[in-house]
Amino acid sequence: MQDNNNTVAGWVLFAGIVALGSSLVAGTYFHGERPEKMGYPIEGVVEEGGSGEAEQPIEFYLASADAAKGADVFKKCQACHNAEKGGANALGPNLYGAFGKPHGHVPGFAYSDALKGVPGVWDWKSMSEWLANPKKYAPGTKMTFAGLSNPEDRANVMAYLNSKSDAPMPLPAAPVASTPGAAGDKAASEADDAGAQKAENEPVLTEQDAQKGGIANIRGEGAPKVTAPGTTATPAPKQ
Repeated sequence: MQDNNNTVAGWVLFAGIVALGSSLVAGTYFHGERPEKMGYPIEGVVEEGGSGEAEQPIEFYLASADAAKGADVFKKCQACHNAEKGGANALGPNLYGAFGKPHGHVPGFAYSDALKGVPGVWDWKSMSEWLANPKKYAPGTKMTFAGLSNPEDRANVMAYLNSKSDAPMPLPAAPVASTPGAAGDKAASEADDAGAQKAENEPVLTEQDAQKGGIANIRGEGAPKVTAPGTTATPAPKQ
């Protein structure tokens, strides 16, 4: 009986060793690291990286902003905010007529000290920075929304919020977008202008001058020199 117990214990121990070895081998081939790009984007969460293109100033995107598209983007905010005139505060304050107002302007809403402590008013730049990353704009804010990484979405939602006002603010002028080849194009244009000016200043040979040049070459005398009007040309020495 004792031998049977020892045999069973031996097999159990052997099975445990095999299972442990298998788990170690599997861990070598299958890692639990976070993938570089998540397979399922989460609404309201900023995705790191982006398209890699340099972001233009927000005025660039506001020039073509669409309030109707902004209304669709604002649906992400409606769980906490409304933007209707006379609307009640919810988890977040009512946003009607927010542009041009100081931070923490809605009476009766319990703003965080972090947001109330930010100087200035809600203008295009400050609103864009807030919507892009609330926690970066006002560290310690109670706002839990991660932000809108797409500048076009921010411009559209700002155009929508601006329309929700008794006195909408005028859109800012769009900045002149600079292109990497602008300096090279300007240099090439200046070079072309210089070449054209030089060509205008060079004397023009007539058909008769060309014929004389051909005869001189046959005689070995070389081409005649062209001089400006009013000067005397020095004849080429004979060979």
